[in-house]
Amino acid sequence: MNSDIVNLRSFYSSVLGRLAERSITMAISSVWANLPNERLVGLGYTLPWLDRFGADSERVFAFMPATQGAVVWPAAGPSATALVFDEELPLVDSSIDRMLLVHSLEHAENPRETLKEIWRVLSPAGRVVIVVPNRRGVWARFEHTPFGTGRPFSRGQLNELLRDANFTPSSWADALFFPPSKRRFMMRFHGILERTGRRLWPIFSGVIVVEAQKRLYQGLPVAKRASRRVFVPVLSPQGAATRNLFAAAGSKPAGGDPPCMPTG
Repeated sequence: MNSDIVNLRSFYSSVLGRLAERSITMAISSVWANLPNERLVGLGYTLPWLDRFGADSERVFAFMPATQGAVVWPAAGPSATALVFDEELPLVDSSIDRMLLVHSLEHAENPRETLKEIWRVLSPAGRVVIVVPNRRGVWARFEHTPFGTGRPFSRGQLNELLRDANFTPSSWADALFFPPSKRRFMMRFHGILERTGRRLWPIFSGVIVVEAQKRLYQGLPVAKRASRRVFVPVLSPQGAATRNLFAAAGSKPAGGDPPCMPTG
């Protein structure tokens, strides 16, 4: 099940969502290397972090999967949002310096193909930062948060997936050590639980954060893939075929005389 854009916005506007955003921000900060004037793309629902980490970027785009839906971003100025298919990004080869994935890879139809497409659009020294639900964590077991939907990963599974797609993981981090409870007295102690969990039960974090670098090989073959998507016009006119049918039969639309039928 994929997270809907309405549910995502609602979650991150709640108290629990703001605490989760703060925890994930700290984890991303620990693996985020400063690259001035970089071209940054967020894939999935990355708006809370693009505002923070994209301040020094030359160009920032927010790509949102078609199955999730999209909203206009930023609030002021021209929109930098695009509705995309994660296996067919509307970018030329080697055009992006870094990609940030949140609420993305766990919902991908084919995570390996998604990572290969990201490899294609990243520059030779490009980096990808991925946030995914932890298979061992508590957050992946409750569906009242976006981290309880999709396919959770273990660190070993994510490491193997990245290496298969020609990425080298360089830095790891964890976040969301406090339970996903909406009770106020539990959220009041989230800071203590977060610090305690980081020391005592790091393998049970709610999410895994990894930064990986694009790996280059001489003569690496790139296969051209045919699109598996079928595009249907959203605003296709309705009723045209019916009117043509009446005209061909020599009849009138509803309210007119019935057509004359030949007699034997």
